[in-house]
Amino acid sequence: MKEQSRRAFVKKTVVAGLSATTVPALSAAAPKDVFVHHVLFYLKNAGNEADKAKLLEGLNKLAKVPTIKMVHIGTPAATNRDVIDRSYTFSWLCLFDSAADEEAYQKHPIHDEFRNNYASLWEKVVIYDSIGPRR
Repeated sequence: MKEQSRRAFVKKTVVAGLSATTVPALSAAAPKDVFVHHVLFYLKNAGNEADKAKLLEGLNKLAKVPTIKMVHIGTPAATNRDVIDRSYTFSWLCLFDSAADEEAYQKHPIHDEFRNNYASLWEKVVIYDSIGPRR
């Protein structure tokens, strides 16, 4: 019985020691902010299904840039309020761990290829970049 108690004490002490030393170190290394890059694409031929499919193909290729932590490709939701803009074709939302990671995305060859191969499809893009605390 004493041996089992000693093992339990040692196990708890080791676990407590790990959580006291390892977890804060991991937390300190975790990024504090999230960089959000949100792009709204307005196609020249918004009703053209082939153009929509081609841009979607390009966005799916673009999603492979390694510094992107999360990506969402969307279309306007069927919500109807005066403040909602539903005139865009695609919403491209990316999350990055830092502004530096977003800058690396901007300079990545996949991003260059995307602009070169698909920019002829859109008449305008609107970009919202923001940074804020990770929650």
